[in-house]
Amino acid sequence: MPETESRKSDHIKIVLEKDVQHKNSAGFEDVLLVHNALPEIDFDDVDTETEFLGKKLTAPIMVSGMTGGTPEAEKINKNLARAAEEVGIGMGVGSQRAMIENGKLLSTYNVRDVAPGILLLGNIGAAQFAKGYGVEECRKAVEMIGADALAIHLNAAQELVQPEGDRNWAGILKAINRIVKELGYPVIAKETGAGISGEVAKKLEEAGVKAVDVSGSGGTSWTAVESFRNSPVGDTFNNWGIPTAVALRWCKKSVKIPVLASGGIYNGLDAAKAIALGAHACTIARPFLRAGVTGYEKIKEEMERIIRELKIAMFLTGSKNLKEFRSKKTIITGRTAEMIERLKLT
Repeated sequence: MPETESRKSDHIKIVLEKDVQHKNSAGFEDVLLVHNALPEIDFDDVDTETEFLGKKLTAPIMVSGMTGGTPEAEKINKNLARAAEEVGIGMGVGSQRAMIENGKLLSTYNVRDVAPGILLLGNIGAAQFAKGYGVEECRKAVEMIGADALAIHLNAAQELVQPEGDRNWAGILKAINRIVKELGYPVIAKETGAGISGEVAKKLEEAGVKAVDVSGSGGTSWTAVESFRNSPVGDTFNNWGIPTAVALRWCKKSVKIPVLASGGIYNGLDAAKAIALGAHACTIARPFLRAGVTGYEKIKEEMERIIRELKIAMFLTGSKNLKEFRSKKTIITGRTAEMIERLKLT
């Protein structure tokens, strides 16, 4: 099996079987939503619908780009997409480098046959731009799978601890700006578990990206994943990064484009807290991946559970819709409040 395909297979196995949780939390335990003992609304009237990149979503929830490029990924991505189509939420695929290197792997990413209507995001790693990738490869990533937009993932921490990882990150911002100008499709930037600071989000906004996904620390640690692949320094950097709640508040304060939240969002209450902190939507990975190996019905149940929990949180704050919910008071305590105070984000 070629190196890239083998690595993708390793990643699925490790995430499903090993403890790759960040040692530090995402910070959502410090976020308190104010309870309304007299909501004065009908739960059935609570509306979670939103719009992102020109497409309606039944809820501000998306499947984060996770996998592709290896045989087992085809079944997982089809299951994820089929469930997303039925529930009415969006989805991203994993890094498409393997597909671009080997066109025979297209089927492991191609989900339009089971999900013709979903918001679908392609995925390219930013580090590839220093190795010659450009507009042509990015256009392939979008058009070969019929995607609506492209996610450029930033995974410097993972690459640096990965034995075969990419070390050259010079000129990446300039390359992103060029892609945005020439691609002809919306581009978003996403981290992979180490977070995005306000300063970096501002640079990305100025480069023209349509949204940033903070993907902070607190969920899956990709440096920990690499430690199980014999990285000698992976475990040292297990807790590296900006906690999701802090990164979210920081980016929201720094940019006007939509900010997405991921990293340590495991249920609808986590999602509600992220939205209260300013997230336009939440992208979720590991809970859906774990369900994805069993079949699309289980994924659909997981998606519906998370959306129902989000609706309960909205109801319990007296919010009929997301606009009302975002206007409610949120209390931040503990370590998260301290970090926000030190960064002057209040």
